[in-house]
Amino acid sequence: MKQRKEYAFTKIEAAWQKKWAEEKRWQATVDPEREKYYVLVMFPYPSGRIHMGHVRNYTIGDVVARFKRTHGLNVLHPMGWDALGMPAETAAIERGVPPAKWTYANIETMRVQLKALGISYDWDRELATCDPEYYRWEQQIFIEAYERGLAYRKVATLNWCHTHGVLANEQAEGGICWRCGGEVVQKEMPAWYLKITDYIDELLEGLETLKDGWPDYVIRQQVNWIGKSFGTWADFPIVGEDEPMRIFTTRPDTLFGVTFMCMAAEHPRVRELVMEEQRGELEAFIDKTRRLGSAAVDEGLDKDGVFIGRYCTNPLTGKQVPIFAANFVVMEYGTGAIMAVPAHDQRDFEFARKYDVPIDVVITPPGETLVAAEMERAYVDEGVLVNSGPFDGRKNTEAMEGITDFLDEQGIGGRTVQHRLRDWGVSRQRYWGCPIPMIHCPDCGVVPVPVEDLPVRLPTDVEFDGKGSPLEKLESFWKVECPKCGIDARRDTDTMDTFMESSWYQFRFTSPNCDTGPFDEAEVNYWAPVDQYIGGVEHAIMHLLYARFFTRLMRDLGYLNVDEPFRRLLTQGMVCMETFYTESQVPEGGVKRRYYYPEQVVSADEGRFVLADDASVEVNRGPVEKMSKSKNNVVDPERILAEYGADTARLFIMSDSPPEAGLNWSEQGVKGAYTFLKRVWNLGQDVSVWAAEETREEGGNEALASACTKLMHKTIKSVTTDLERFTFNTALARIRELANFLFSNGEALASAGHVEELRAATLSLCALLGPFTPHMAEELWASLGGTGELAASPWPEYDEKQCVDETVELPVTVNGKLRARVTVPRDASKEEIEKDALANTATQKWTDGKTVLKVIVVPGRIVNIVVR
Repeated sequence: MKQRKEYAFTKIEAAWQKKWAEEKRWQATVDPEREKYYVLVMFPYPSGRIHMGHVRNYTIGDVVARFKRTHGLNVLHPMGWDALGMPAETAAIERGVPPAKWTYANIETMRVQLKALGISYDWDRELATCDPEYYRWEQQIFIEAYERGLAYRKVATLNWCHTHGVLANEQAEGGICWRCGGEVVQKEMPAWYLKITDYIDELLEGLETLKDGWPDYVIRQQVNWIGKSFGTWADFPIVGEDEPMRIFTTRPDTLFGVTFMCMAAEHPRVRELVMEEQRGELEAFIDKTRRLGSAAVDEGLDKDGVFIGRYCTNPLTGKQVPIFAANFVVMEYGTGAIMAVPAHDQRDFEFARKYDVPIDVVITPPGETLVAAEMERAYVDEGVLVNSGPFDGRKNTEAMEGITDFLDEQGIGGRTVQHRLRDWGVSRQRYWGCPIPMIHCPDCGVVPVPVEDLPVRLPTDVEFDGKGSPLEKLESFWKVECPKCGIDARRDTDTMDTFMESSWYQFRFTSPNCDTGPFDEAEVNYWAPVDQYIGGVEHAIMHLLYARFFTRLMRDLGYLNVDEPFRRLLTQGMVCMETFYTESQVPEGGVKRRYYYPEQVVSADEGRFVLADDASVEVNRGPVEKMSKSKNNVVDPERILAEYGADTARLFIMSDSPPEAGLNWSEQGVKGAYTFLKRVWNLGQDVSVWAAEETREEGGNEALASACTKLMHKTIKSVTTDLERFTFNTALARIRELANFLFSNGEALASAGHVEELRAATLSLCALLGPFTPHMAEELWASLGGTGELAASPWPEYDEKQCVDETVELPVTVNGKLRARVTVPRDASKEEIEKDALANTATQKWTDGKTVLKVIVVPGRIVNIVVR
């Protein structure tokens, strides 16, 4: 046989990528005559390097895009960069490099890396959110939202570091500044907001339309985050005050058991109500709570509070109850004040025990009595009301409506709805973001920047000293004339939350070079919404919720005619890898870990691991965790591409687990994928040679040829189904089954004169592998004489008749226990099946010497034999 060509993946992949680029193979254009399909992967932050998590995400999107193209769909598959945000500013401070220079250099690097993977992006649509021609439209939308009353400014409580000024939440963890380690307090400052709360009901209703296309758990998370609660409001008169304290509760059945009230530390009335004797203690408590932020709520710290010296009256019992400021009450939910029922709420119970507040039982288990002094925990189950006036003896769940009606009749309460979701705070006090296009005039107040003056560009002549935003110190940026009256005014120095840029980029991709608006009307009307969105589950709440809101905002401003941005959503699992580390004692006490890259570690005897360059250092093998630079359990994709090629990386990353599940990185798995592709390559080489030979005899081994053809059709059918439902790993398992058959029987088929059947099956194998390993598939397709380019060829068809087996295997049970299996013709009669089942040797072991009472045959399913 003619010598096979080497599987030169580097040469093959480079050649096809060059060809695709020159042909603009993946360029998408509007074609009203064709059905469109818009597949989008969440665009990356340009950190400078892609990792295997990126590879998995983008390969999933590419497999979908390539598969849909083979079905004749007009596919839009773009890529861009989520380029604004804090990391670039941090890099500027640490490296002395301007954020723009650092960002664009990283984009160049990552673009090359992505192209090396052979991802079928329409690179003519590439965008970067740090481009002024991108964010100028964001500024215009913000101005129009302001003019509609959907954007507003108010004083808010923000994180404040005395060295670095205002910090974003992600810069202040546990009350500590991430830059200097200094204490972070809460400071009241003006900030900009978008009125997402105006769209709460619509956002909830919209989730109903997404149930067929979004994962259930993502929808549940969004519902919970919005947090719509139906409940009761009630006014508790404050002793000595005209204005009562209003609370919201979902448990009106416990109102008779209220024994104290709690207010959030940041409640606007807490300083107004506190008695002078308690003011000093309250101020100290407020300062402490501000330093911790919401940590007491989120991390389950001890319940803490301070009595403010005032009382209010329980409107149902007439009892006066003390008022506390407490760290477990947040201003963002309800009214910022809560009624406390320690007998029936564990949090309240712990607080009452700590501060010696009375506990009044108002719900008991049916037929039992609860004594407050003997309770070790709050009773939170259903029961019967006691000590509840006219409602005694009723089930607590049934009394809720009656108690609410009573409050309504008395004019002291009633039904209401509350939401957890609050308006979106979009102000950030940093440089590398989209400038907020507003001007503050001493006479005119807040004045939008004239649209004709947009974009408000980020200046490049800024200096970073790590203390606050450089925009505040740059007079050439903030000193402007008022557009209305012409007097000296001040430009807003806040920049926008980077979720703003990622809330509408999916629409800008439809016409990224449009200079008359955020997007071209005809383009966006054709392509939008996104048919398949792919990204990490960590974005299941904020990014997706903001994108859904922003879509509706742009719709109401006249830019769009769609309600939802993403029809279908796939949240892929993380790529994980084992960790390796050593431990050392530190002077302050405790243990410090040093993590090592996998290539720095080698296996020693008896399951031990040591450093590759120093076998005397034993290394601990840690758990498998999400790939992270902090733990050095990362794999450089460039190494994988250099050693094995892009197709191997793509094949492995798609074959080991379902896309929604985590993927454990395995070097052996990568080598296995490479070995498989080399075998496919060699098969293709052999079939090409066999097909060119003219001396083959025909007509031998018809059964093998028939089996080859049937398996080909069955594989095409099953892989088609799997790709349609995104079960990529099972699709690849089916493909491997076909390949293994051809590896084992290819030469026999050729020798028997069935080269055409073999060639057809091998061409089908190439087509099925095409979305996964496009470079090698194209090369083999061409060498086997496939028509045109594989990427432009239709998906292979299957014959349903060939997918039906002529025989079927049925389980045989004897007295309900599986005892045998019998293979019968698919169209066998019940009588024939019964005869074969009783004649089966394995069956007879359990029927000999016994009386067969009954044989029940369910064709295509099972044979049940009853004996005595």
